[in-house]
Amino acid sequence: MTKVAILGASGRMGRTLIGLVAAADDLQLVGATTRADSPSVGSDAGLLAGCGALDVTLTASAEAALADADVAIDFTLPAALADNLTAARSRGCALVIGTTGVDADGIQAIDATARRLPVVFAANYSSGVTLLQRLVRTAAAALGSDYDVEIVEAHHRGKRDAPSGTARALGQSVADGRGVDLEENAVYAREGMTGERPVGAIGFQALRGGDIVGEHTVMLAGEGERLELTHRAASRETFARGALRAARWVISQPPGRFDMDDVLGLSD
Repeated sequence: MTKVAILGASGRMGRTLIGLVAAADDLQLVGATTRADSPSVGSDAGLLAGCGALDVTLTASAEAALADADVAIDFTLPAALADNLTAARSRGCALVIGTTGVDADGIQAIDATARRLPVVFAANYSSGVTLLQRLVRTAAAALGSDYDVEIVEAHHRGKRDAPSGTARALGQSVADGRGVDLEENAVYAREGMTGERPVGAIGFQALRGGDIVGEHTVMLAGEGERLELTHRAASRETFARGALRAARWVISQPPGRFDMDDVLGLSD
C-alpha cells in the first residue's frame, strides 16, 4: 500500500485526486494540505471531496501532511513550492509536482531537491499531451521556420497563469525541434500595429472562460496548407490519473528530476 499526501487538496485537482486515491486498492491517503486562510482547514479530506470520511484532516502544514507519506502530489501555487520542497526533503518523501507558473528560481529549487529525492515535474500529466509534445517537436523539426507556429490554449475562468504551463511546454517542443531558444522567439500577445510576423516567431494565445478543463492547439501554417495538432481534455480525471501513475512510478526511482516521458517509458 503506497501512502499518499495531496498538497493543495481543496482545489479542483486536489479533490479529484482524493477521490481517485480513496477508490484505489493500492493507495492510501495519509495527508492533505490547503491554504492557511482556507475555510477547509480542519475538515475531513474525504468529506470535502465528496467520497466519504477518510479520517484525514486538512492542514496548512506540509510537514504534518507528509509525516507518514511515501509520495506527495503537489498541485498548489508557486508561492507554496518552497515550503513543500523543504517538507519533502525533511521527510524523505518522493514528489510529483503539477504546479504551473514556476519561475527560474523555483525550477532551481526543484533541481536541488531532486539531487536528494526522486521528483517528477511536468507541465501536464495527461498521457495524450505527453505524446502531443513529441509530435510537435517532430513536426517543427520537419517543417522548419517556413511554417508559422501559433499555440492557442483555453482554460476555465479561474486559472491564474497565462499562457498555461502546457502551452509553454509545447512552445519548448517547437523550439527544440527547430534548434532555437524559445524566449528569443516567443510572442505572447499582439495588439495594435504590430507589423509583419517575424520569421521563426512562436506565438501564444490564451483564452479563459467558463469551466473549460483544458484545450491546446499547435498550428503550423505554411503556404497553401495548415497543420493543426490538438488535445482536448474532457475531465480533470485525465490529469489526476496521470499524476497517480507518476506517483506509483516515482517511489521506486533513485534521486533525480523526471518528467512524464520517463514515467511512460518514452525518454530517448
